[in-house]
Amino acid sequence: MLMLSQYYLFSSSFLNFETMEREKMAGVIVENHVLESYFLKRDVKVDCYLPSSIQEPVNLLLINDGQDLVTMNFSGIVENLYKNESISPLLCVGIHCSADRKNEYGTAKILDYKGRGAKAGLYNSFIFEELLPFIRKKYSIESFKEKSFAGFSLGGLSALDIVWNYPHEFKRVGVFSGSLWWRDTDQDDVDFDETTDRIMHSQIRKSNYAPWLKFFFEVGTLDETADRNNNGVIDSIDDAVSLIDELVAKGYTKEADIKYIELQDGKHDVPTWAKAFPDFLKWGWSYNGEITD
Repeated sequence: MLMLSQYYLFSSSFLNFETMEREKMAGVIVENHVLESYFLKRDVKVDCYLPSSIQEPVNLLLINDGQDLVTMNFSGIVENLYKNESISPLLCVGIHCSADRKNEYGTAKILDYKGRGAKAGLYNSFIFEELLPFIRKKYSIESFKEKSFAGFSLGGLSALDIVWNYPHEFKRVGVFSGSLWWRDTDQDDVDFDETTDRIMHSQIRKSNYAPWLKFFFEVGTLDETADRNNNGVIDSIDDAVSLIDELVAKGYTKEADIKYIELQDGKHDVPTWAKAFPDFLKWGWSYNGEITD
């Protein structure tokens, strides 16, 4: 791994910034870029959704699985919120996943029981040492008012893992159908204990409290059918609710710090996440800080 000073010495060799396309809507500008990542050894597609005018300080939202934003017409979602004056200006950056998603999007400090997540640490390096410097340089932003991270499924776990382990870098995290089951012991093992073997739950339990962090969780009632503990509640809901319990035990409150949405008939798919995303944006960036109609 290169030290930060070494990285900047060689960044011109390892990074190639190419603006692929620029599309301007009434209140949203969409720019598509390709970053040649030294850390990930691949080209990373990045879509930037900018308000029509950027005034510092600006808020930044990074989003894993940026290819899903294209599918859900994210630009239209944000455009509608701007039109209704539901949210303040926000620079959103969708990061497309790779074919090796299960390794890049795991938890950086601990592999799961199948050894997945092996590149999560490199993905963190890409975020902090390649992507963020690129965004600042490309859009002439010296600093952000605040930074947040969101993602879907395993991308949601990745976003939470990054925010939790770099709390001084972020303010909010959005987790949509998050893979909060991620565990270091196979659930079929006789020694499996969900209270200790789910990696993200354990990290929160053992880490320090960062009082400024805010958390948004969405789960659909049809997210899956699995019910490993046979309590009549699907695992994705169980995992999200129990993780919220860990946050509350750590010191966060459901009233001020945590938003949980359980969508009736919501599935583990892009249309469900598209339905929930406006609530996430209004929860985090409405002018009065509350969800509006």
